[in-house]
Amino acid sequence: MPPPDPSAVRIGGPWRHHDVHANGIRFHVVEAEAGSPDPDAPLVVLLHGFGSFWWSWRHQLRGLSGARVVAVDLRGYGASDKPPRGYDGWTLAGDTGGLIRALGHTSATLIGHADGGLVCWATSVLHPRLVRSIALVSSPHPTALRRAALTRRDQGRALLPSLLAYQLPRWPSTC
Repeated sequence: MPPPDPSAVRIGGPWRHHDVHANGIRFHVVEAEAGSPDPDAPLVVLLHGFGSFWWSWRHQLRGLSGARVVAVDLRGYGASDKPPRGYDGWTLAGDTGGLIRALGHTSATLIGHADGGLVCWATSVLHPRLVRSIALVSSPHPTALRRAALTRRDQGRALLPSLLAYQLPRWPSTC
C-alpha cells in the first residue's frame, strides 16, 4: 500500500509543521505560530486519541497563551512514521519523553484525549521528571479502566481487545 499523501494531514493554518526525530522514529509536530516567543515558555504537548491526528487539537493550538503549544501525530498516525511495532504503553511513553527532549525542553504539560490520555498516564509514571502535569479529556485512569473491564460484564464486552492489550506498566500498590 502506498504511503498516505502528506498534504492530507499537513493542513495550512496559523501553525507550523515540523518533523521531529525522537525514540528512533520521525514525528509530525504542529506548533502554534502565535506561541510564546519566550524560549523559556513552558511546553504543552497535545496528544490525540485513537483514530485521530493532530487536527483534533487545532482550536486549542491557538487558545493556550504564554506557552509553547505543540500537537503531535502519535506513532502510526497522520504524517508520523508507522513502524510495524512499538504501540505499547512503554514505547509510547518513550516517544513522548523523547519528543519533550527533542523539542529542547526538560519538562512539559501533557494534555491527552482518550488513548492520548493513556499515553499521558504512562509518560507520567515512566518519565516523571519530564512531566510537569497532565490534563485528560474523556480518558479514565488506567487502573479504573482495567477494573471496570474485569468486573463489569457490560464494560468488559464494550472494550476492544486491542484496548486491553494497551496496558500501562504496573507499579507497586504501596504508592
